[in-house]
Amino acid sequence: HHPRATESATKYFLTQATASALLLFSTTMNAWMTGEWTIVNMNNYTPTTILTIALAIKLGIAPFHLWLPDVLQGLDMMTCLILSTWQKLAPMALLILTSHQLNTNLLTLMALASAIMGGWGALNQTQMRKIMAYSSIAHLGWMTLVISFAPGLALLNLMIYLLMTSSMFMMLMTMNATNMNKLSISWLKTPTLAASMMAGLLSLGGLPPLS
Repeated sequence: HHPRATESATKYFLTQATASALLLFSTTMNAWMTGEWTIVNMNNYTPTTILTIALAIKLGIAPFHLWLPDVLQGLDMMTCLILSTWQKLAPMALLILTSHQLNTNLLTLMALASAIMGGWGALNQTQMRKIMAYSSIAHLGWMTLVISFAPGLALLNLMIYLLMTSSMFMMLMTMNATNMNKLSISWLKTPTLAASMMAGLLSLGGLPPLS
């Protein structure tokens, strides 16, 4: 219903289509090299690297993160909620499934880049959707860093992240707050919800007393 939403949908489609094509390419290359259609036993360097990059694009891990803030900014809150939570499950499942054979050095570099870009990008932002997008990038960075060494811990982190992000978006939807100005006015209308939101933000940042 709006050109900005159409732009977001197109960007999302092109990005995900590219990532899916890369994913299929890596599995085809692996089948060509090993003679079996499975991604659990990928022993070759090239297919695993392409698979890592494909999943990074799908999730929005740096340096393939630039589509995520742009896409989220053009969508309504409910769609943002689905995109930040539900849509992360399939790529993360693949990442956890293949974590023992992925390129650890590449994953670590991307994870550190995500943590840095997620932190820096959120500075000076006034739009709540963009802040949440950069928060997603930073959290995915930490999950990616842990995933090579302890997939179970990364899964726990993902569950906590999904819970916190869902509650944040639901509170934003209830208050109809899309930017900082609306959020600051919401103290007058719904003080309890606004206080809960501040607690949610502290929790997302991992700050005391919710660390």
